[in-house]
Amino acid sequence: MTPITSASSGSAPSRRSFLASTAVATVAVAGGMPLLAACGGSESGSKEGTTSGKDAKKILPAFVAQNVVTPDIASKDGSAAGFTGKLSLADLKTSVPQKLGKGSNIKIMSPFWGSPPKSSNPYYSAMNETIGANISWQNQDGNTYDEKLGAVLASSDMPDVVVIPSWNMGGKIPSAIISKMADLGPYLSGDKIKEYPNLAAIPTDAWQYSIFGGKLRGLPQPSPTVPGIVPFYRKDFFDKEGYEVPTSADEFLALAKEITNAKAKVWACDDMKWSAFNIFGVLSGGEKPLGWNLVDGKLIYRVETDEYLEALEWTRKLYAAGVVHPDARAANQGTAGQRFTDGQVMMYNQNIADWWGKMAEQATQNKEFRIAGMDIFGHDGGDPQLWAASPAGIFAFINKKASKAVIHDVLAAANVAAAPYGTKEYMLTNFGVEGTHYTVKDGVPTKNDKGNIEVLNAYVMVSSPAPTIAHPDFPDIAKEQVEWQQRMGAFTKKSSFFGLQVTEPARYTSLSNDFEDLEDSVVRGRKKVSDMQQAVAEWKSQGGDKLRDWYKKLLDDSGSAQG
Repeated sequence: MTPITSASSGSAPSRRSFLASTAVATVAVAGGMPLLAACGGSESGSKEGTTSGKDAKKILPAFVAQNVVTPDIASKDGSAAGFTGKLSLADLKTSVPQKLGKGSNIKIMSPFWGSPPKSSNPYYSAMNETIGANISWQNQDGNTYDEKLGAVLASSDMPDVVVIPSWNMGGKIPSAIISKMADLGPYLSGDKIKEYPNLAAIPTDAWQYSIFGGKLRGLPQPSPTVPGIVPFYRKDFFDKEGYEVPTSADEFLALAKEITNAKAKVWACDDMKWSAFNIFGVLSGGEKPLGWNLVDGKLIYRVETDEYLEALEWTRKLYAAGVVHPDARAANQGTAGQRFTDGQVMMYNQNIADWWGKMAEQATQNKEFRIAGMDIFGHDGGDPQLWAASPAGIFAFINKKASKAVIHDVLAAANVAAAPYGTKEYMLTNFGVEGTHYTVKDGVPTKNDKGNIEVLNAYVMVSSPAPTIAHPDFPDIAKEQVEWQQRMGAFTKKSSFFGLQVTEPARYTSLSNDFEDLEDSVVRGRKKVSDMQQAVAEWKSQGGDKLRDWYKKLLDDSGSAQG
């Protein structure tokens, strides 16, 4: 698999592109790419609510740490684990000593970014041989995946496995998951998961987040729970000019004014809205349960907070001061990442995968180029207040009409795909067949043209190991990424609904859909902060207050994921 470049598209990260880049790039980074039920009870199968506490513990798989390999930097405070050494094929470990599959024919529908390879190719053949099953892929354009998803889930001819990213779970999709997808509890709950050791090493939080309608239905792609968006800066430029990295909102604006020279076509930054939310301590956006938190006995939604309005106002000041690249004002005009590497902007925010992505991209184009991530600061110069992200971002679901043999073989496939970095199965899943798809020189695996065409977006969509960062070509970047995550993790808290997969009543699922567009209009000066305040008031009267009551009852009845 290769990193998804669409993560950097657009002038500013949208909710959808942010979630897409976070989840998919987590697979790329984790892979070392070059390297209810409060409203019914867990047994009710309710299509609304969540499952936590004792009900969840009955369902969750046992956690058994995978000791096949040891990372150079252990996971801490929600970070990925890090590998900073060179890769030696002779030292690769085996995590799947014998194939577990029994020869089933399996059809998987999955989002795909790029041009899908031919259905019969050496990569697919080698993976299927290792798994012991015959998997065929029904790849769909990831950018328009939601348009296909609803129709497929509603049909009577649904594939054996359907991959669903969290950002495609709007509307009726959660209800379809609950009614049409298999309960994996009989195969994975408790010690049963030990038949699949790599799956047993997936963090419990990711499995908790895979409970839909009171049943364990999803095979997760685990994600780091620290914030995924990094405020990047051109370290080469900062070092040359002697600029200090800002440590408060006021310092950032002052520095931005100093850097900007429109005549020279240099602007300080691109759209910084996503960083602003972190700088001002705004509850997580995009993932609805995480946007809610219990504060002094009252349940608050992110758009109701002073921090939310303050973040928008500060971002608006950046635009008003003329320090934001003018193309960032226009939707989908150019890319922030391209403006950054071109030297037109010196700061931008994007998924942490860009840390390695931009260095690898510029290695042969601009030897002086150096990207770095600034620590997120509190707006007043103090410590930041950050909020944990979801512990998984993409899920594979098995059709409940699938036979036991098919379910077993899908789990066998997931067990191979979840092999940790430093194993033969990991290298096969992420790089393909040595000599056919990649070569290793000086400890650095590099895909050839065939590898770049065939080995991407496939088996990693069925499952993946605990979050890992490894870049043999840029080990220093891997170290910087993990250490940044750990520093930020020290300031990251879990909201009341962290780790809970919540299915909202259908009447509320679209209630917050217009906020993102309004946010973008406010920061660009097309709307006022008072327009946002009015929108929040309308949100409350049109169902927000009733949704609050629903969430409060959910929390009272079920408790948190840790309860």
